[in-house]
Amino acid sequence: MYKRQLLNKQQLDQLADTVKNAETKTDAEIVTVYAHASDDYRFIPTMWAAMIALLTPSVLLLSPLWLAPQDLLLVQMGVFVLLAASFQIPALRYRLIPKRMKRHRAALMARRQFLEQGLHHTKDRTGVLIFVSAAEHYVEIMVDQGISNHIDNSQWQSIVTTFTQKVKAGDVLEGFEECVNSVANVVSDVLPATHEKNELEDRLVVI
Repeated sequence: MYKRQLLNKQQLDQLADTVKNAETKTDAEIVTVYAHASDDYRFIPTMWAAMIALLTPSVLLLSPLWLAPQDLLLVQMGVFVLLAASFQIPALRYRLIPKRMKRHRAALMARRQFLEQGLHHTKDRTGVLIFVSAAEHYVEIMVDQGISNHIDNSQWQSIVTTFTQKVKAGDVLEGFEECVNSVANVVSDVLPATHEKNELEDRLVVI
């Protein structure tokens, strides 16, 4: 079930300090982004409601009940309206969405945020995006060319897996902090801090 998980001001400040401290170990620029959801998916529940409503007359025809054509139409319409409304409840809506679609939408949102937050505009192409989409339980670490030339994407997988479990458990702050520190430790091996700079925002971006 999807629940909105907002951090309070103290937690946001704490996370910003974690990012700032992590960046003292490396020349990488770390940006954290938290999305409540990567899409509202409202068309999916409507599609499911329409499909079930279309099948309703066939089911009724196989039952011992006999209904006139106009009554079948009324029942069909009633089923559609009832299901379309019920399926908009978040707890139901997100269960109806295929996992592949949720991952695809979350991945697109991550790439959009990489561009919108300017991670591709750092001086030495050293941007690191830590992206979370809560509704999809999706976590991704994206890095710019200055880092990807030295670190294979497979090295992020264990960090992503750990953070994803934290998101599912609702431990967003702890997950972010552990992820930021783990990323900084990995990146600092190939891109240690050589000078003080801060090109991008340290505070969590909430969308």
